[in-house]
Amino acid sequence: MLTLAKEGLLTTLGYVGGQWRPAADGATFDVVNPADGGVVARVADYGADEAADAIAAAEAALPAWRAALPKERSDLLRRWHDLVLQHQEDLARILTAEQGKPLAEARGEILYGTSFIEWFAEEGKRIYGDTMTVPGRDKRILVIKQPVGVVAAITPWNFPNAMITRKIAPALAAGCTVIVKPSEETPLSALALMVLAEEAGMPAGVLNVLATTKAAAVGGRLMASSAVRKVSFTGSTAVGKQLMRQSAATLKKLSLELGGNAPFIVFDDADIDAAVAGLLVAKFRNAGQTCVCANRILVQSAICDRFLDAFVKAVATLCQGDGAEAGTSVGPLINSAAVDKVSALVAGAQAGGARALLGGGPAARAGHFFQPTVLADVSPAMEIARSEVFGPVAPVMRFETEAQAIRLANDTPYGLAAYFYARDLGRVIRVYEALEYGMVGVNDGAISSEIIPFGGMKESGFGREGSKYGIDEYLQLKSVSLAGFNLP
Repeated sequence: MLTLAKEGLLTTLGYVGGQWRPAADGATFDVVNPADGGVVARVADYGADEAADAIAAAEAALPAWRAALPKERSDLLRRWHDLVLQHQEDLARILTAEQGKPLAEARGEILYGTSFIEWFAEEGKRIYGDTMTVPGRDKRILVIKQPVGVVAAITPWNFPNAMITRKIAPALAAGCTVIVKPSEETPLSALALMVLAEEAGMPAGVLNVLATTKAAAVGGRLMASSAVRKVSFTGSTAVGKQLMRQSAATLKKLSLELGGNAPFIVFDDADIDAAVAGLLVAKFRNAGQTCVCANRILVQSAICDRFLDAFVKAVATLCQGDGAEAGTSVGPLINSAAVDKVSALVAGAQAGGARALLGGGPAARAGHFFQPTVLADVSPAMEIARSEVFGPVAPVMRFETEAQAIRLANDTPYGLAAYFYARDLGRVIRVYEALEYGMVGVNDGAISSEIIPFGGMKESGFGREGSKYGIDEYLQLKSVSLAGFNLP
C-alpha cells in the first residue's frame, strides 16, 4: 500500500473540463509496480468520447486563457511550481511505485520537472515581437507572436513527471490550452500533477488529463480534430511517423522527440576515470530506459582494455533492486516485454561473438529485472548496435582512428544525443562539429537541463523542448502592415 503525506494526491479519475470523472462506460485499468507486479491503483480508462469532451473543454477555455496577461499565467505557474516542490516526496513515491526507478532518481526527476515550470513561468513574460524596416513612408511593419491554440501532449512512461512539465509548462506560458495523454504504464504521476495544478488555480478546461489504454482511439480523435492545432509527442520513431501522417489532414504543428541510438566515444587522450563515471550516468540511469542513454560505447583500441577493466569494476558496484528500497541504484524494466526485448538483443550479440564481461541475462528475482551487463567484442553489424536497447546493457566496440569513430557514430538513422571524452582541443572541436546529433556531451554524461534546447536530428525528430527556444514551439508569427494613418 502506497502511503502518502498528502491525502488525495494519488487519484484514479481522469480530469476533463475542470471535473474529475470516471470513464463514461465505467472502464478501468490496472497500474502495476514493475518491481513486484503488484497493483498500485485502478485508473479510469478513457476513450474517444472523453477525448472529444477534452477537446471541447480546451477549445472553450482558450479565449480567456489566451487573453490573460503573461504575468497572470506566470503567477499561476509559479504557484503550481511551489506546490510540486512542497510535495516532492509524495510525487517521487508515486513515480517509483508505477515506473520503478530508484527513489533517489525519482526525487531528482521531480526537481527536473519543476525546473521547466519555473523556467517557462519566466519565459512566458518574454514573448517579444519585432518592428521591421518600413517599405514606404506611410507604413509600419510589426511582427507579433501568438499562442498556436489547443495543444495535445502525448508523453512516455520513462519520465512520467518531467516529460509532462517540459511540454505543458511552455504551452501554458504561451497562452495555449492543453490535453495530456500520459502513458498507460504511468498515469498516476500525470494525475497527481493535475491535482496540484487545480489547487494552484488552473482554470477549468485549460489543462486536461486523459488516462487510457485505448491509445489508437484517443490519439485518433486528437489527431483528427481541427481544433487541436499542435501536437507534442515523445516516444518511438514508428509512432512519431504515424502521428505525422495523421496530422497531414489538418496540418498541425508538430514537435517529435523520438528514438535514439546514442554513441559514447572514448578517445585515447581521455581521462579514463572521468569517462567511466560519465558512462555510468549516461548508461544506467533509469536502468538504461532513457532516449538519451548511451547505446553504443566506442573505445579507441589503445586504451580499450584499461577502460573495460575500470568500467566492469564500476558497474559491479551497482545495486539492483526495488526502487523504493534504500541503496538501490538500478531498478526494474517497465514490463516483461522490455525484459524479453533486451534478452533477445543480448543473446543475439553473444551468438555473434560478443562476450558478457558482467551480467548477461534477466536477474534471478521476482519483477522485471535485467542484470547490469557489459558486453565486449560487439560489432557494428550486430542488432544490439543498430537498435535502441532501452535496458541496462553496455555494448562496447573498439575503433582505431578519429575518422572511424565519427563514421561509426553517425552510421544510424537516429540523431538525438551523443557523448565523447577527449582532451585535445582540436579533436574536441572537430568531433562535436562532425557528429550528426541534436545534443552532444563533451566530457559530460549528464546533458539534460531546462536551459538546453532538447531535441534531435534525422529520425530522432524535430522541434526543441526547454531553453529559450522551447516556447517558440507553441507560438505562431503574425505580420502586421500598418498603413492609412497620418504618419511622418
